[in-house]
Amino acid sequence: MSHVVAHTNIEVRYAETDQMGVVHHSNYIIWMEVGRTQLMKDLGFSYAEMEKSGILAPIIDVHVSYKKPLTYGEEATIQTWIEEYDGFKVVYGYVVLNKDGEIAVSGTTAHVCVKKETFRPVRLSKVFPDWHDAYERAKKKKDH
Repeated sequence: MSHVVAHTNIEVRYAETDQMGVVHHSNYIIWMEVGRTQLMKDLGFSYAEMEKSGILAPIIDVHVSYKKPLTYGEEATIQTWIEEYDGFKVVYGYVVLNKDGEIAVSGTTAHVCVKKETFRPVRLSKVFPDWHDAYERAKKKKDH
């Protein structure tokens, strides 16, 4: 397995648009979550199960670049992958494509795993070794 990319389709709902008739910028963060959840499923894991075991993975950093507007009724495709992973922090990469395959939005979110009760960081490799191994295999390979 190498550089896994999840594909998720979303039809833009009216409630996701703003006064200008385009998708409100905040919705892309939600769509990134949808893409991230799909990537985890594609790799055989469930964030809901992670939470049930007492581990959370909060976002510690978000970067979003808006390129082209999307409007009500359009279909968007979210591509999601693991941009970086070091056993402790994971950075997911995203592009949201319009129906013509043009990039509407690109971005990243960075996460660390923490214990639910204390919010103290934990290594994914220690709490979920199978998840860690899958992320190591699926992450984007650096060009040398």
